[in-house]
Amino acid sequence: MSQKNSTVITEFILLGLSSDPKTQVILFFVFLLVYMIILFGNISIIILILIDVSLHTPMYFFLFNLSFLDLCYSFSTVPRMLKDLMSVKKTISYAECATQMYISSSLGETECFLLAVMAYDRYVAICYPLHYTTIMSKRVCIRLAFGTWICGFLLSISHVTLALIVNRCGNNEINNFFCEMPEVLSLGCENILFFEFIVFVEGVIVLMIPVTCIVISYSKIISCILKIKSAAGQWKAFSTCSSHMMVVTMFYGSAMAAYMKPRSISAAGTDKFIAIFYVVITPMLNPLIYSLRNNDVKAAFLKCKMR
Repeated sequence: MSQKNSTVITEFILLGLSSDPKTQVILFFVFLLVYMIILFGNISIIILILIDVSLHTPMYFFLFNLSFLDLCYSFSTVPRMLKDLMSVKKTISYAECATQMYISSSLGETECFLLAVMAYDRYVAICYPLHYTTIMSKRVCIRLAFGTWICGFLLSISHVTLALIVNRCGNNEINNFFCEMPEVLSLGCENILFFEFIVFVEGVIVLMIPVTCIVISYSKIISCILKIKSAAGQWKAFSTCSSHMMVVTMFYGSAMAAYMKPRSISAAGTDKFIAIFYVVITPMLNPLIYSLRNNDVKAAFLKCKMR
């Protein structure tokens, strides 16, 4: 046992989504298509916001950050997943796994805070329209956006470190398609209840606090919308916020299902399918939701097309 405890792990094995070769080929083409949609959708949003002056507002500044964030988030996991789907040997070095785990975790936590900031932006825009440009000044927007990135990359250091220092006794098979912190932590052969508690506390900070802020923001938004006498005004306000709520529900719901429960009650193999929602599906749907349900973005796209 002492020899097993002293085993130094230099690489991990990613079990991926399936071990069947035919299924892997199908999944490769499915996720390749999804990745192309992610790239095209988010890059299109970024370019539109950059070149169209009418979109140089706080709302689209944060949408620009979200699209750039989704590009980085998907790039940290999907290319590696596509490579492994077409590979026989699905090993990843310890250093590469640690790097991927830190970057993907940091970007995921950044998105948690950014979605809360976007909810606050909508709250100010709808409840205080006359003071909107003053409250959400350029300096404030830059500080809020910068703060979300800093918080995401700082807070992820602690739980990623915990996942790396836990004693794994030679266990190196990760039941996921990328190096995700809970899966790496679950490889521990010692009592990991303390580590799970730390992760749970950080999950409360990263997930529950932003969700609480979003719920408060939208409860006030709904209250303000109901006071609007014009039916057209109410519809415009609801349509502006509904797209954000769709993103929030899908992203936070899947993230909570993965992070806000002990590993001991997780059914084997289910978390990697849950991870698909916040790692792959959300970055794909974000540009579709914000463009198809947003008249300003559609108008900007038509102007670009006519040039």
